[in-house]
Parts: sequence; C-alpha cells; structure tokens
Amino acid sequence: MIFIKDRLRYFNLLAVAILFSCEPLVTTFGDSEDALYYEAANIQNVDYTTDPFEINVMTWNIRFGAGRLPFFGDACGDRVVFTSGEIEANLEGVAAKINLSDPDIVLLQEVDRQSKRSAYIDQVQWILDNTNLNYGAYASVWKAQVIPSDGIGRMDFGNVILSKWELSDAERIKLPLREDQDALTQYFYLRRNILKAKVAVPNQTEFYAVNIHATAFATDDTKQKHVDTYIQTLKDLDDAGAKFVTGGDLNALPPGATSIDFCMADICSGESFHSDADGGPHKDGSYFNNFINEPTLLQALYDSYTPAVSLTNYSANESNYFTHAPSTGDVTADRKLDYIFTNLTWNTNSDSTHQDASNWSDHMPVSATLNFSQ
Repeated sequence: MIFIKDRLRYFNLLAVAILFSCEPLVTTFGDSEDALYYEAANIQNVDYTTDPFEINVMTWNIRFGAGRLPFFGDACGDRVVFTSGEIEANLEGVAAKINLSDPDIVLLQEVDRQSKRSAYIDQVQWILDNTNLNYGAYASVWKAQVIPSDGIGRMDFGNVILSKWELSDAERIKLPLREDQDALTQYFYLRRNILKAKVAVPNQTEFYAVNIHATAFATDDTKQKHVDTYIQTLKDLDDAGAKFVTGGDLNALPPGATSIDFCMADICSGESFHSDADGGPHKDGSYFNNFINEPTLLQALYDSYTPAVSLTNYSANESNYFTHAPSTGDVTADRKLDYIFTNLTWNTNSDSTHQDASNWSDHMPVSATLNFSQ
C-alpha cells in the first residue's frame, strides 16, 4: 500500500509553475497508452523441454526497494529519501528471492525508476540485470517532475511485467482516479493502471500477462471501479479466445476473510482509533468496510477465473496465505492482498505464499505453476 499525505505545500508557486512551464509537472496519461519496454543487459537462453509444458508465475509488490525501512507515507517514520546503498541492499534481497524461485513471468508493483526517494535507480533495469529474466514492460502509476510534499521531489513508479520470453503489445490501461480528494491533491496523486502485455510463450499464439495495483486508501467507490475495470479487461481477453495469467496487489481481502479491521495493527504512536463505542474512527486503508462491498468485492473474480489459492484452501488456514505485514511494526503477516488468477489451469498444490521474503517489502510474493496441457 502507498499514498502521499494530503499536505501539499507552496500552492501559489505551483500554480505559477503549472501555468508557465513548458511541460506539465505531472504526467496525466490517456485512457490507453503504450508501455515502456526493457531488455536485460545479457539475454539468457530459455530452454524448455518439459512435457507437459508448464511455467511458473510470481506476483510481488516490492515497495520501491525500501524493504521495511520507515518511509513517511506508509509507516511510522518520517524518512522520505533513501540512500543508494539502502535501496540496492533491498533490491539484492528481491533479486535473490526471484532467482531462487526461478519464475518465468513476474508481475511487480511499486517499482521505481529514476525517482529521488530511491536514489534515482532504474529498478526495472536493475532487476532484469540481476535475475534470470530477460524482458520487461513498465507502466507508470505516479510520474511527476516534482511532488511538492515532504521533499519527495521527482517521482516515477509503477507496475512491471518481467518475462524470460519477449513481450509485445504492452498497454497501459487507465484506472479511474479517486474522487474523494480536492483537485490539487488529486492532480499530484497516484494514477493507477492495468498493465497488459503479450508474452511469446512457446507454442502459444495469444498468451497475455496482466498486472494490476488497485487503490488502497480511497474512501469512495474507487476500488469497486478498479476491480470492475480489471474484470472487464480480463473478460475482453477471454472473449477473444486469448489465454492469460493475471494478478497483483488488489488491496482487497478475499471473500470470507475473518477480519476486516486492521486499524490497530497499522497504528502509529500518537494516533487514536476505535475511541467510539461503535468501533470508530478508523484509519484510512485499514478498515475495509469503508469500501463499498469490500467483503465480497473480489467474488466475481473468483467466480470467473481460477485462483492460484482457492477459497477452500484459504479458509482452511488463512494465516498461511497472508501476504502483507504492516511496516509500522514487527514482521507479522496479517492479511492477504496479493493474488494470481488464470483462465487456464494451475498445477495442483503448486502455489506458494513466500512469507520468508518479508524482509524485502511490506508485501510477500505469491507464485504458482501454470499447466498448458489441461
């Protein structure tokens, strides 16, 4: 989860800059745009002779390489900018986990490229050059020459698809903006997207990877709109006869989750929640009933496509499948926010929720093996 505090300063200066600068301070994006392509510095040979043919897929929100350091925006700290040594140390942990799991396709969220807070490292290129993956596609979620809040400065972070095979037709699909913010805050805020790309998987003519990072802190129906747009994007592929793997950080709980209130888990020193008899007030993003239909928000996704982790398995032992541990406290996973789905078939019991990777982000990766013969 990620957000900027609603403390945008220097309004008059920014108004002048917006009016008279040659380029806009913030990239606003169209409804659909081409994504950026990447290649590893050294392309590695991919030799697949398995029968039946199967591939491993992973999703992971890597928290812009900040690991569990106390970033001001989503933890109980006041740090905004990190050193190259700090960022690279965490990226090394991310790369080591990816190499150990050896996925063929990886869906990443919260990846920085040339952002001030992460020492201007192009993390897409860094990860490609330090893993067994060859190709990448990137779609920005938050791109600005400067974010005039708390010294954030230059920003470019977004969603990434990485693959051992070439990518094409990479598309950034716009998601609706939050409507519970004033105009100035909304202008400088995140512009979330769905990233879709065709993957040249052997013997497959129309196979796609689709990556999403839905809103975390909206108090209106933005999350519902994001999920609806996501489901429609998948339906369009399915109706066209394409095969796909999809997933990401949906910032939503699975149907049947036994807890929907994480205000106290996310609380920082000096904050006060649950002071009223009815259980309020609540911390934005931590009390899931703030969102319309949150307890059943993802049910349509489960009904239409096959999850890597079935609801039956999840319900039998929820804690085994938790993928998020708030960076406000110790490393204790407490909720599932990250998912993989397909319109094909997963190998039985091939899924893994990698809670051993909790040092490298406030999210933990999920992986599973896709079988093309069933």
